[in-house]
Amino acid sequence: MQTRDARPRQHRHPLQHRVARTTASFRRAASVLTGTLCLTALTAASGQGIASKLNVPSGFHVTEYASGFESPRLLAVAPNGDVFVSDMGAGTVFVLPDRNRDGKPDGKSAFATGLRQPHGLAFHNGYLYVANTDAVVRFAYKSGDTKASGAAQKLVDLPSGSGHSTRTVTFGRDGRMYVSIGSSCNVCEESDPRRAAVWAYDANGKNGKAYATGLRNAVGLEWFGGTLYATNNGRDMLGDDIPPESFYKLQAGGNYGWPYCYTLSGKQVFDQQFGRKTAAVCTNATPAFATVTAHSAPLGLAFYTGTKFPTAYRNQMFVALHGSWNRTERTGYKVVMVNPQTGEAQDFVTGFLDGQTVRGRPVDLAVLPDGAMLLTDDDNGVIYRITYGQ
Repeated sequence: MQTRDARPRQHRHPLQHRVARTTASFRRAASVLTGTLCLTALTAASGQGIASKLNVPSGFHVTEYASGFESPRLLAVAPNGDVFVSDMGAGTVFVLPDRNRDGKPDGKSAFATGLRQPHGLAFHNGYLYVANTDAVVRFAYKSGDTKASGAAQKLVDLPSGSGHSTRTVTFGRDGRMYVSIGSSCNVCEESDPRRAAVWAYDANGKNGKAYATGLRNAVGLEWFGGTLYATNNGRDMLGDDIPPESFYKLQAGGNYGWPYCYTLSGKQVFDQQFGRKTAAVCTNATPAFATVTAHSAPLGLAFYTGTKFPTAYRNQMFVALHGSWNRTERTGYKVVMVNPQTGEAQDFVTGFLDGQTVRGRPVDLAVLPDGAMLLTDDDNGVIYRITYGQ
């Protein structure tokens, strides 16, 4: 069964796939020769054309920040402000330094290559942590590094090989490492307790234990105000509108329902189609604090902690909705702003979906030191920059 974080892009013509693969191969070859992937006029023009079609609230602007990626996914901002992005398709983590602080990357360098579907990124105590599909590894990092100075150190082996392939990593105030692993199926009882859950480890990968369970595919994972927030992809094959996609405030030992329950109208509802147990199993499952349309596929999230956006946008949760695949009418393909107190969600960036034509697929967001926000699009291989004012 196809999964939302790694499925074929069915809306493209086969010829487009061949062109995209050929272009990606050319770019990888160029990187071997030069050590740095330069932004070409062709990809810049293409990315900028998409940016010009996106809709944002009055006063906001979207421009292309970088392009030429194969499948850019999650972002991380280094302590010195350099932008790091995982490229699952290329098996590479790239770094985009902006040392003159002009809002444009000085170049694009491969920090680490030969990785297995790298996804989540996190900086902690002199290391860059990378969540591959089968393990969490880390690289020694010092401020300004644009290439790893040594080999990856494996910390934790992760289950892989079926179902959802992305892995996300983040660190809490306690110095512990939190890792999210999606389910191996659409709906099932997992044999591996690490699946469909968030686990916590020491920074060196030791002393792992389950932190939160019942999360089918929690791709977005971020601490804010002492709370760990997560996005979650609900199950498929229950129709166009069931179950709604859900956002959670995780707590140690919390259970969030899957595969037996899902949140509907603020309550946990028993999944009668799956069955297996009785409705009583939902009694101790915690409902989502916010939901959006079913099959929207929420992925990365970021809280806006800058000062450049108007007050109404500060300390709000921004979520990238990657888009649907098993729905009569497509949904998602946008960025929404979610109030962490009320759960109210409203559109922030739209235009990736024109009628039923897909123009792009948002994945993750990050806030820069200058107050701008970045957004990855793995369908076009582009990172956008969102600013406010002139």
